[in-house]
Amino acid sequence: MTAPTTSTHDHQPAKSAGGRITLRGLKKSYGEHEAIKQLDLDVRDGEFLALLGPSGCGKTTLLRMIAGFEAPSGGEILLDGEDLTTLPAHKRPVNTVFQSYALFPHMTVAENVAYGLKRARVPKKEIGPRVREALEMVRMDGFAERRPDMLSGGQQQRVALARALVNRPRVLLLDEPMSALDRKLREEMQLELIRLHTELGLTFIFVTHDQEEALAMSDRIVVLYDGVVQQLGESEEIYGSPANAFVAGFIGRQNFYDVRIDAIDDLTRMSNNRIRIEAPAEQAETFSAGDEVQVAIRPEAINITPTSPGTVPAAGPDPNSGAVTVLGESFLGDVVQYLVQASDGHEMLVRVSSVDAPDVHEGDVARITWPVSAVQVFAAGSEE
Repeated sequence: MTAPTTSTHDHQPAKSAGGRITLRGLKKSYGEHEAIKQLDLDVRDGEFLALLGPSGCGKTTLLRMIAGFEAPSGGEILLDGEDLTTLPAHKRPVNTVFQSYALFPHMTVAENVAYGLKRARVPKKEIGPRVREALEMVRMDGFAERRPDMLSGGQQQRVALARALVNRPRVLLLDEPMSALDRKLREEMQLELIRLHTELGLTFIFVTHDQEEALAMSDRIVVLYDGVVQQLGESEEIYGSPANAFVAGFIGRQNFYDVRIDAIDDLTRMSNNRIRIEAPAEQAETFSAGDEVQVAIRPEAINITPTSPGTVPAAGPDPNSGAVTVLGESFLGDVVQYLVQASDGHEMLVRVSSVDAPDVHEGDVARITWPVSAVQVFAAGSEE
């Protein structure tokens, strides 16, 4: 994964009907296991918020509590100041798009979309126009009379979206809705969801474990781990200034080093037995000289240069540099990735643009360098 550029989700959404979610002291326990631990969160009206984290981190549990499918063990769920905590799911102005689509196989597309309206006893004369409107939103108006088994996975997902949108919710919840799609369809549906969010202006809360998906689609990202919010912020902030080593390691790729802080003056100067690393002084505000810490360096922040055969590369002017042996190289389309081994035996990933890839190959000795600004310092062991 490379650093996020300008988000595909930079937009001005349509005016929302009101969808500000407020969670205060929210908890969920299953016996002794705390799935969500005293969580506070404010979801802005009309924003696209991603809940991101590994399996078992609590993101789907959190979504299900907002939807009303799970009762909290404590805390409050508010929508525009109205308490939803004990309100049944069918009475909340919230709809969910599930991972499994959950379409009725014996019904046509139109009948599937109309099902919720009929259950809500919407007048018959309103159902037809609203179904057509919802299918037009997702560009499936030409498929109204087909059954689900006649549709592709991407088309079924669009129908599931239409079925959720036809009820005109104030908040749309999406529980990993694209995990069953292949890469091409996922990318198409990502753009479709962004388009829908821009046009409708609804609040979208999107559960995913795919970092690239979260970075590309959302206004803000909540990174969850072990039922606790690790960081909340925009894509660039989450990627470029992770709050801790877990976030740094979970979002994209990182090279981690265990080192000791030797001194803190204008820079944070660190070392282990074989390598010195320098970082901005503000990275070590909570540490002292002598502390054992971890540093993280993104693969794309590292520069690699070839050396003449049979020579050991000379040290350059950048203090963050070292001789390495290239263990392997991989062409990944827009980037070339190198696996290298430093003089202390530590293996690192280096990624450079395929346009600017140096003449470096497996078995070569090369020099790597990285700027002081690319180094992030965290408490030792905190990436676990």
